[in-house]
Amino acid sequence: MPHPVLTPGALARALAVRDLSDPAQGPHAIQRVLGAAANALVAAWGCPAIVERASPIVSVADNYDRLGYPAGGAARDARHTRYVSETHLLRSQTSAMIPPLLRRLAADPPRDALLVCPGVVYRRDAIDRLHVGEPHQVDLWRIRRGPPLRVADLAEMIACVAGAVAPGLTVSVTSSPHPYTREGRQIDVRIRGAWLEIGECGLAAPEVLAAAGLPADASGLAMGLGLDRLVMIAKGLDDIRLLRAEDPRIASQMLDLAPWRPVSRHPPVRRDLSVAVKDDATAEALGDRVREALGDRAADVEAVEVLSETPAGALSAAARARLGISAGQKNVLLRVVLRALGRTLTDPEANALRDAVYAAVHEGAAHEWAAGAAGAPAR
Repeated sequence: MPHPVLTPGALARALAVRDLSDPAQGPHAIQRVLGAAANALVAAWGCPAIVERASPIVSVADNYDRLGYPAGGAARDARHTRYVSETHLLRSQTSAMIPPLLRRLAADPPRDALLVCPGVVYRRDAIDRLHVGEPHQVDLWRIRRGPPLRVADLAEMIACVAGAVAPGLTVSVTSSPHPYTREGRQIDVRIRGAWLEIGECGLAAPEVLAAAGLPADASGLAMGLGLDRLVMIAKGLDDIRLLRAEDPRIASQMLDLAPWRPVSRHPPVRRDLSVAVKDDATAEALGDRVREALGDRAADVEAVEVLSETPAGALSAAARARLGISAGQKNVLLRVVLRALGRTLTDPEANALRDAVYAAVHEGAAHEWAAGAAGAPAR
């Protein structure tokens, strides 16, 4: 069954998102944590770094097949992945840059090298203070010929990176399988009394290296890090939207890793919405629809929280009529938290945003607009 693909407008908006990890697009604190991780590994291993930046439109084969993802795996579902066509997508992970880079290196394999593949990745994700639809990642792979790299080498890599990007924090390493690694690990740090995942890693799967054409004596270590979270940890940020804020009081602080100095917090505006959506709709899918519908205004939405879900058949007749709900749908109660980062939203602005969110997610035949039907936003 063909995957639904992005509209030309949605694709253009995604490609217009600034890559904060790229110095060519202006300085940003994300480049500081990226440099800290890569420089620490280069110093520890005494090998050169090969930095790769590539188009965010990648083949399904490089994003999934050549990394060992099963053909029917949930990761490939359009609920999580933004497809451009049946054969291409907006990369869902920076690991998608690894197979083509390995193929190029196979022509003249390095004796020892660190592969650094940073950039924006594209997800369908929930809207809250820790998640965005276009986060930043980096894949750090060591490729070496000679004696095979082992679990002890992986442990040293984890310790080196954690010490560089999360100094002084307690680190937890647990087993976590990945399609393109063996001996997979998840890396978490303890911050403000809670564990927060910052990355995953493992021994590079031999079949991934062999399929790229690398010689039999090549082995590897593979690590992926979430760069946005690392900056949030380093600076003490509690809202991921701050990384892209345009308010000069905020943007000027996003150029280094100095502790965050809070600017005046503006009061949140909360709106609860009762909507009808398809039975299989997830918080991630609803969040993605809100981002796409609101465009630049999505930055004023702090969170879209699912408070409850009720199948259509469990509702009263009056509730079904009020929603215009039909078979194959469910009623979802959403709490929308609106808060602009640099100013206080007016009531008309909040109502317009509420209606835009409502229009993006509600699929029932009846509607309840805050600004009145005539004021409902264009889709």
